[in-house]
Amino acid sequence: MNTEKFIQIQDVEQTFKTAKGLFPALRDIQLNIAKGEFVALIGHSGCGKSTLLNLIAGLTMPTNGVLLCANREIAGPGPDRAVVFQNHSLLPWLTCFDNVYLGIERVFGKTETRAQLRARTDAALAMVSLTHAAQKRPGEISGGMKQRVGIARALAMEPKVLLMDEPFGALDALTRAKLQDELLQIVAKTRSTVVMVTHDVDEAVLLSDRIVMMTNGPAATIGEVLAVDIPRPRDRVALAEDPRYLAARKAVIDFLYTRQKHVEKVA
Repeated sequence: MNTEKFIQIQDVEQTFKTAKGLFPALRDIQLNIAKGEFVALIGHSGCGKSTLLNLIAGLTMPTNGVLLCANREIAGPGPDRAVVFQNHSLLPWLTCFDNVYLGIERVFGKTETRAQLRARTDAALAMVSLTHAAQKRPGEISGGMKQRVGIARALAMEPKVLLMDEPFGALDALTRAKLQDELLQIVAKTRSTVVMVTHDVDEAVLLSDRIVMMTNGPAATIGEVLAVDIPRPRDRVALAEDPRYLAARKAVIDFLYTRQKHVEKVA
């Protein structure tokens, strides 16, 4: 298998039926993602970032074109692709441990003992530093901790691809920064392939190997792909004055706010 084409998105278009007729969300999407690569999707609201992520997840099917993961067509959701949404989607009546265990049981329940499943759950919670909160319910922990449970649940299923839709968007700046740093460490350990939707330019540059910049919708497409040529591990304090970081940040801002200046429609 060509690891440079671990995820392949070929000639993809997505059109939705609405009360006002057909709405062309995406057109002519062409993108290859390598195994172990971290790719950020960025653009203004309505540019189809989440639509593209949902297509990779198999939650929706393209109107035209094809998506492949590990040379197999994406024809629906699967345990090889785990999704973390902005809303943590935890079951409020279950403990943190049980929320993670539930996902693990679905994937490994037929082949592993209960002790092995519990060990996997303990390891996943430890990875996101939540062993102490294992028996707490979602209503008893902070928003940042809930997102860490969601990340633990996703990674515990050992997916080939981790898909993240603005996972830190609803968090305060300090919590967001802490989770970004933790995500960098986790991805370094797991070597996961990650595709993440974000509105945050600094987040995209800090985390990504490449930034996929989307044109404005409707009929949005990929306007430019920027390689972030900054070695790992990355330290946010050191990067603040790194010319490579500043150049990448400037390139994304120029694309978003000069070449793709967003004009709000007045109803």
